[in-house]
Amino acid sequence: MKGNSLFIICILILLSSCRGTKTTIGKSNVSVNDIIKNHNATAPNFTTLAGRVQVVYEDDKKKQTITASVRIEKDKTIWIKASILGITLAKVLITPDGVSYYESISKTYFEGNYSFLSDLLGIEINFNKVQDILLGQSIVPLDSSNYKAELIIDGLKLRPKQETNNFTHTVLLNTNNYRLSSESLSQPEDNRILNIRYDNYQLIEEQYYPSIIDINALEKGSKTTIVLKFRKIDLNVNVSFPFKIPNGYKEIQLK
Repeated sequence: MKGNSLFIICILILLSSCRGTKTTIGKSNVSVNDIIKNHNATAPNFTTLAGRVQVVYEDDKKKQTITASVRIEKDKTIWIKASILGITLAKVLITPDGVSYYESISKTYFEGNYSFLSDLLGIEINFNKVQDILLGQSIVPLDSSNYKAELIIDGLKLRPKQETNNFTHTVLLNTNNYRLSSESLSQPEDNRILNIRYDNYQLIEEQYYPSIIDINALEKGSKTTIVLKFRKIDLNVNVSFPFKIPNGYKEIQLK
């Protein structure tokens, strides 16, 4: 059960909004407002996406490499099928209304909304934030009114001028394309830390898509890592989202 919960959390783990501060970076005349506008302007724009992904999953007990197909109808549906040697291990269907998934080996399934994960993490989770993780967009809405910026060697660093209680957030953007290099979120009092790192953006139809997404989640000493390596991305192609929970599978309750 713990492994199942961590897997879902790492796929869906997202945090709600936090407000930020307008300032300038170093000796530059570029304002935080301009930085955020540029970041939002580079968000991938498409109707559908189909990708092949190598997934490396590692927790305190095991490490596993699988192949997954990812299909997205923007703002509507995310569909993931995990397989190994051509055998389906699991399917996940994510919509604005909720989340469904099943695992073939354990013959278990889950159907529900985002309330469990929201209650568990103490923050709001929704479809758009799941989509943002896959596309390399900040999962915390960036408000230029309260964020401050700093020009560092690795890029443009954004963080709130004042952190909220038990919540810290840092964003690092590439200086050449304003796409995310990394995003860090933590709840120190609850011993929860989430780090997402993006590498090797690929230019597809004049838009930047991350080739590697490295997700590290730490909760009360338990660490889970998921590395997504996109092998192929096709845009605006015909996609379908076949999903039906097989007969005889047992529903699990995530508590």
